[in-house]
Amino acid sequence: MFIKDWKRELFTIPNLLSFFRLVLVPVYVYIYLHAVTDDQYLIAGSIMALSCITDLIDGKIARHFNMISNVGKVLDPLADKVTQLALILCLSVRYRILYPVLFLFLTKELFQLFVCIYHLHKRKALAGALPAGKLCTTVLFVSLIALVLLPHLPSTLVDALVLTDALFLTISFISYFLAYYGKDKKLQDLQE
Repeated sequence: MFIKDWKRELFTIPNLLSFFRLVLVPVYVYIYLHAVTDDQYLIAGSIMALSCITDLIDGKIARHFNMISNVGKVLDPLADKVTQLALILCLSVRYRILYPVLFLFLTKELFQLFVCIYHLHKRKALAGALPAGKLCTTVLFVSLIALVLLPHLPSTLVDALVLTDALFLTISFISYFLAYYGKDKKLQDLQE
């Protein structure tokens, strides 16, 4: 019985799309790190754009067809974070100005991971992603994919995109910190 329920929860369309997004990451990394021509950067950026589109689709399918699963609640954000990390790491090779964004991203994600684990042991969790987190994810994907697709942007535009990313990461980090530890915590008891 457990195996059957496990397979049914694992192999949903939204979860398969999340797995697909994870498979796209090494393909993107290889193409981006070996890109020389504008066409190769276009291919790398298109792969990441496809990943973002499947992210939107998997969420809509999960909600519309009631395919929300515990596996998907972990797999979907994992695919987001792995994709964002790959984008930031690869772009940091070309744009060293992204190092502080990489540091901020890792700090924020590690904070969320450890705090989430800590609260799960206490049978508490956030109900889902915060609006600031969703907005940050969107801003990161749009700006980072723009940097991939447009490798010849003037440095002032690159700086503006990087500052925007840092700002939204900071806002998201503060929002999650307050959701866990602020006066109006957003933690809920986990259902048995």
